[in-house]
Amino acid sequence: MTALPVYRWHLAPDGLATRRQLGAMNLRPGGQDVVAELQRPRSKRGPLVAYLYRIDRAKPVRPMTPAKRAALAKANTARRTCPSCRRDAGYVIPTSLGACVTCAHPLSLAA
Repeated sequence: MTALPVYRWHLAPDGLATRRQLGAMNLRPGGQDVVAELQRPRSKRGPLVAYLYRIDRAKPVRPMTPAKRAALAKANTARRTCPSCRRDAGYVIPTSLGACVTCAHPLSLAA
């Protein structure tokens, strides 16, 4: 296995993009292999790494189907529904709390 070329942040050659940059262009990697790495120095935890893909080999993003849209809406509703009071909190329930803020901290809100 050969090592990937490594480029510093903002110094990657034209024609390469990260997954997020491809998404902004309505493209996806489309099964191609990573062709390079982008690294930004970071302190204690090591460098931040982003993988680069060739733009000319990228494929268009698949269109959203009605079934996929419905499944996504159902999943987002489940993330907003409090397991304790079963109400839609209007926001995504934090996993750290495990319930809406009202159920997780009832005494602090009553004061």
